[in-house]
Amino acid sequence: MKIRMEWTYKTPKGAETIFRTDEMPAAQALMLAEDMERTGRTKSLVFLDNFDSSWTIKELKKYIKGIETEPHNVTVYFDGGYDRESSRAGLGCVIYYEQSGKSYRLRRNASAVGLTSNNEAEYAALHLGLQELENLNVHHLPVRFIGDSQVVINHLSEEWPVVEKDLSSWADKIEKKIKDLGIQPEYELVQRKANAEADRLATQALNGIEIIATSEVVVDK
Repeated sequence: MKIRMEWTYKTPKGAETIFRTDEMPAAQALMLAEDMERTGRTKSLVFLDNFDSSWTIKELKKYIKGIETEPHNVTVYFDGGYDRESSRAGLGCVIYYEQSGKSYRLRRNASAVGLTSNNEAEYAALHLGLQELENLNVHHLPVRFIGDSQVVINHLSEEWPVVEKDLSSWADKIEKKIKDLGIQPEYELVQRKANAEADRLATQALNGIEIIATSEVVVDK
């Protein structure tokens, strides 16, 4: 969860002013707030989430402790490929998340039939990612969705209207799933080379290679 901080600062001579920050991870905001409170010059400190709901330090501590053993800091990469000759689609998604102090990467792909375009395959790949989030019990958290499809990203971020009936159906299905899971989505459009892992999984699915794997991500120190 991303948090903004707002507080009143008071000097020893009694002058006061209000400060506000940009968004930052909740754990970082808590660390800063605890350090600021030790100065004794900070008062009326509140945290604001992206729904403008306010949190106290006690409430934020409880939230952070509660998610430690559940998946959080979740990012989903997705990509879909479509073969016109066979009318088959390949779907790929890669999910990065943290849980119990460790980082993980989940890779999943699947083949699909009954789709009619590459754009449908892109939507189906994102939906596959959402199904995996549900399996991981990810809920009521912000999640970043990253893809190289301008159509999907711009539709779901409401930059473009959804005109095609088939795509509108996919958009509705995805938005319903996101709402059911209580996810706060953030959409990011990237170049294909930045989405290579999901693209490779989609291609492998088209070639009949099924992959379902979860591994720990070890960061070199």
